Amino acid sequence: MKNIIIASTSTVHGGEPLDYLLEVLSDFFEHTSEILFIPYARPGGITHDEYTSNVNKAFEKIDKKVVGIHEFDNPKEAISKAKGIFTGGGNTFVLVNQLYKNDLIDTIKTTVKNGTPYLGTSAGSNICGLTVNTTNDMPIVYPPSFKTFGFVPFNINPHYLDPDPTSKHMGETRETRIKEFHKFNTQPVVGIREGSWLEVNGDSVVLKGPLDARIFEYNKAPYEVQSGIELSHLK
Repeated sequence: MKNIIIASTSTVHGGEPLDYLLEVLSDFFEHTSEILFIPYARPGGITHDEYTSNVNKAFEKIDKKVVGIHEFDNPKEAISKAKGIFTGGGNTFVLVNQLYKNDLIDTIKTTVKNGTPYLGTSAGSNICGLTVNTTNDMPIVYPPSFKTFGFVPFNINPHYLDPDPTSKHMGETRETRIKEFHKFNTQPVVGIREGSWLEVNGDSVVLKGPLDARIFEYNKAPYEVQSGIELSHLK
């Protein structure tokens, strides 16, 4: 049975990495002291070692150790044997490209569907949806496919931002971009605001955290859902 946390971000404004989620993660990863970390998204272009070290500092607060998948000679075997998996944020295209390069998409899908707890933040959350077509990132590399895990029956837009009426920025809003997406695609999109997450247990998908989420369905007006609402009906 799937056991997944799909978080908008690792760090809320003014906080330390994962601090807002640590209490939840302590229970989520209660059956393992070691978590396999996938650092492929490389935020800011940092090395896999640097990224893993940064994440390890956060998990030490709840007495967990993080080991990077890049430290293993056989990453597929590392996934299959993992008791918990975390994929961090960064550039979604870089992440997906590396997952395909190492032939890990199907291995992760099988492992997570068999019950291994999976945490994703930002780019690591993007890949839990049907495709990464609603990422906010620049396509700096070209992965073999935009199709990803499909752990939930919709696309995800993490770091969802509402229009700021006081801003002088003249570019498109997130809502405009997602509406453009729906001119060519029909799957729903869930905009997750900073500090909130989706909790997946089997076929159940529930919004958690302090903020509402913005829901975009094909040929429908966008609408808000409150924390605690079941979203598995979105298809």
